[in-house]
Amino acid sequence: MTTTRTLGRSGIEVGAIGMGCWAIGGPLWGDDGQPFGWGEVDDDESVRTVHAALDLGATLFDTASNYGAGHSERILGRALAGRRDRAVIATKFGNRSDGATRRWTGSDHSPGYAVASLEESLRRLGTDHVDLYQLHLNDLPASAALDLVDTLEGLVTQGKIRAYGWSTDHPESAAAFAAAAPHCAAIQHDQSVLLDNAAMLAVCDRYDLASVNRGPLAMGLLTGSTRAVGADDVRGRAPEWLVWFTDGRPSPRWAERVAQIRAALTADGRTLAQGALGWLLARSPRTVPIPGCRTVTQAEENFGALALGPLPADAVAEVERLLADLRHTPAESGV
Repeated sequence: MTTTRTLGRSGIEVGAIGMGCWAIGGPLWGDDGQPFGWGEVDDDESVRTVHAALDLGATLFDTASNYGAGHSERILGRALAGRRDRAVIATKFGNRSDGATRRWTGSDHSPGYAVASLEESLRRLGTDHVDLYQLHLNDLPASAALDLVDTLEGLVTQGKIRAYGWSTDHPESAAAFAAAAPHCAAIQHDQSVLLDNAAMLAVCDRYDLASVNRGPLAMGLLTGSTRAVGADDVRGRAPEWLVWFTDGRPSPRWAERVAQIRAALTADGRTLAQGALGWLLARSPRTVPIPGCRTVTQAEENFGALALGPLPADAVAEVERLLADLRHTPAESGV
């Protein structure tokens, strides 16, 4: 059974699991040497991965202007050449980066930059419109986000975007934005079986929004991999918000929690990753997980979950029993 979902009040239909395109952007660095990417990538394999995702029923591809300083958008555009009508493209704005040095150079939430960044994204993606355009500044005050509404509505009127949203983990901010923004269709937020943002899901219900789930596999923790990552991988020198990894390896506390729920997530023959994605599909009819993929093999596993559908109710109940102590913990901030 291949499942589809709707991007909130936009009416745009997508495969129920989309592809996160952060990793295919390759390296990005902060001023202090902090890695903001997932390390070196094989661009040809990235293109094959996008094609595999499409063939397996994924239609939503989520990228950002600063993933690999624009490299993710360029590779996605290359992969979708001749296939644009099969894809729903989501990208983001608000972070500046230098393509020559692969460095993050700061944030900009001005209306003028929202317009300029979109033009650059359209050029890199090789398309005349973006389906979902998202503010990429998690902790921006709601008042500043509201200053962008008129500009974003203008881009909808011009046909350059079909809908817009905000990548934020703050329910109150998301609610204020959605209430004032007619074509806001989605909130992208951290959401996984280990981190349930019930308050954000309630906002999505109240305002008819899609819940686009970043971090659905807890940055790879929920794949079960135990290999160490490289120094150019964001998990190798994890920022404060990235709790799942320590010094490039799964944090013992969280690895133990994964071990506790592994049997419930895999009881009907799914892999661990497919079980984690199935939990998200069972959590709400509004959820659209966007696991990252860098290889065809990863795509085959992740989007194989579309055919399996939501996790069965008895497995969901067992997971909730095992993780009951986590369900009252406020969500961590993400990117």
